[in-house]
Amino acid sequence: MEAKVGVVIVGAGIAGLTTSLGLRRSGISSLVLESSDSLRVERFALSTWTNGWKALDAVGVGDILRQHHLQIYGNVTTYLITGQQTSTTSYNAKGKHGAHEMRCVKRQLMLEALANELPSGTIRYSSKVVAIEESGFSKLVHLADGTTIETNVLIGCDGVNSVVGKWLGFNKAASTGKSAVRGCAVLTNSHGLEPRIMQFFGDGFRSGALSCDEKTVYWFLTWTPINEEKELEEDPLKLKQFVLRKLEQMPSNVRVLIEKTELEGLSSSPLRYRHPWELIFGNISKGNVCVAGDALHPMTPDLGQGGCCALEDGVVLARCLAEAFSKKARQDEEKDHHSRIEAALMKYANERRWRSIDLIITSYIVGFVQAGGSKWVRLLRDRIMAPFLAGLMLKKSDFDCGKLNSP
Repeated sequence: MEAKVGVVIVGAGIAGLTTSLGLRRSGISSLVLESSDSLRVERFALSTWTNGWKALDAVGVGDILRQHHLQIYGNVTTYLITGQQTSTTSYNAKGKHGAHEMRCVKRQLMLEALANELPSGTIRYSSKVVAIEESGFSKLVHLADGTTIETNVLIGCDGVNSVVGKWLGFNKAASTGKSAVRGCAVLTNSHGLEPRIMQFFGDGFRSGALSCDEKTVYWFLTWTPINEEKELEEDPLKLKQFVLRKLEQMPSNVRVLIEKTELEGLSSSPLRYRHPWELIFGNISKGNVCVAGDALHPMTPDLGQGGCCALEDGVVLARCLAEAFSKKARQDEEKDHHSRIEAALMKYANERRWRSIDLIITSYIVGFVQAGGSKWVRLLRDRIMAPFLAGLMLKKSDFDCGKLNSP
């Protein structure tokens, strides 16, 4: 069976849904192919900074999410070995693009907010892409169920193991050697924590906790697993016990939240990133194909920018394509339809290339310094770099991806 669709987006994650909604707001329909049988609504949350909120506002769902999430007003960092606070940062100051805004957003609510604004049938579930074939300018997208879809624009938002990214020539995302455990504690009563990020360092690990709302707290731990620790993600109970041992010096009012986290609320995964030179020399777009989100720029979570950068991608990509499909562009006799699409995706790639490289490199360096276990790295971090690193998160989030074009 073969169907013909103008724009096909692979992956109903943050980048895929933002791109689809951005196109919808610009008067362009799309089909989103999701391999799972429903939205992937794992029980964890995302640090959503100023740049992320500007993107969410651009596609019209910012206020929907604000009403369900507390605003975070600062950061306090503590070295657990000594119990000493190494830095405090306020988010009240204004940046180049206006007031800073940070909230910890439940991933499920973000995906649902984006998906609910799309017309019925936009997302096609249980649609795993197994191959991509060229047919003139068009691309034939082959699905596991035997269906073939022909499209003039193919966008890969299918994560670190992207089929579309592989077709473009990207290598598998590189391992950092570190892993992350994430959890959400959902309480029956108020947790009573202040609306700020609480960050903790130990020898070779980093942890943190912050409020999503009055009854939900998101927490994380990143570390470099050794030997049997690499098998922990296979057993949630052992994983939780490991985290509690690692964080035994954490303040009791925070540690108890980890104890109250249900096993279904835990997730663990190795941390990967894209080598920056792949984005310098590789193809973010090629003809009528491009990638966005983790398919483009997997990065470590040390700046909290992975999800925000994916939101930016969706807005920029939708805007570039909308320009290609605009009435003015169609009247340009010097460029045919195919050339306009190719130019639009190239413009998107050029706009996102260096922003992605900057965040990948900065996240990696910050993660190395923050979780460093050697004496000299700890000295650099705790006595010299701590305030700078905390402020760097604000600096990198002080970015505006711009608005969508009116249809």
